[in-house]
Amino acid sequence: MPSTPKPSPALSRLLAEHSYREGSFVLASGKRSDFYVDVKQTIFTAEGAAVVGRLLLERLIEHSIGCVGGMAVGAVLLVATTLVQAQYANYPLEGFFVRRQAKDHGTKRSIDGRFNPSAQIALLEDVVTTGASTIEAIEQVEQAGGLVSLVLTVVDREEENGLEKLAERVGAAEALASRTSVLASHLSKK
Repeated sequence: MPSTPKPSPALSRLLAEHSYREGSFVLASGKRSDFYVDVKQTIFTAEGAAVVGRLLLERLIEHSIGCVGGMAVGAVLLVATTLVQAQYANYPLEGFFVRRQAKDHGTKRSIDGRFNPSAQIALLEDVVTTGASTIEAIEQVEQAGGLVSLVLTVVDREEENGLEKLAERVGAAEALASRTSVLASHLSKK
């Protein structure tokens, strides 16, 4: 079942300040939107990286996750910030990322990093609209012998039932923030 724990006021404020944009945008799904939440703009601040990493780690601990990953490029920052917070918390956690296509050199892997198919696995996403890219990552993890038990996203756009589709696929999907919480924070600073 999808859920959004009570959004962190600090995270919603940071996303509104650094990541929320209004205008005309084309999303990864190809659909047009009058707003965009570029989570990378928040993650690339020291405060944003710390807040997002800490909140993600709290959810991973709650679900007893031992291995965390996501689709390159968006999830790589999320995995890295979460691993740093796990080290500070002395929580055993390994990370990986999924490529859309396997490398054509070196190990020729489509999943890289510290992938442990026998661990409790979670996938991270910056923003969920349709959930399509995360479903692609889930399929690659399953092909490699793993089982995803949780999907965490920083922002649920609250469109296209993306979070619900992910919850149906893996059993649990959660968002740290929602379009509603980010927009409320954005409007409160006007």
